[in-house]
Amino acid sequence: MLKFARPIHPGEFLREEYLVPLGMSAGALARKLNLPRTRIERIVKEEVGLTPDTALRLARFFNTTPEFWMNFQKAYELETEARKIGGELEKIVPLHAAA
Repeated sequence: MLKFARPIHPGEFLREEYLVPLGMSAGALARKLNLPRTRIERIVKEEVGLTPDTALRLARFFNTTPEFWMNFQKAYELETEARKIGGELEKIVPLHAAA
């Protein structure tokens, strides 16, 4: 797994790689995706993650894939959680080592 200095939230990516270069607001994107303005605003503020529904809509609009967006979300969540429980994970003896 590729490690960054910090996990990149999909909302940060959406904001910096799509909205800023396009000069588009979260509200404008929400209208184009037929979503509540607050959903996209909360994603780009990194307050909430992406749902499959949002990933499907983003993929359609930006001509990407839903997997692209969901993989971004999954990677963020796994990296964030691994950092949080790293000490506990270190205490777990892998099966092959325990045998």
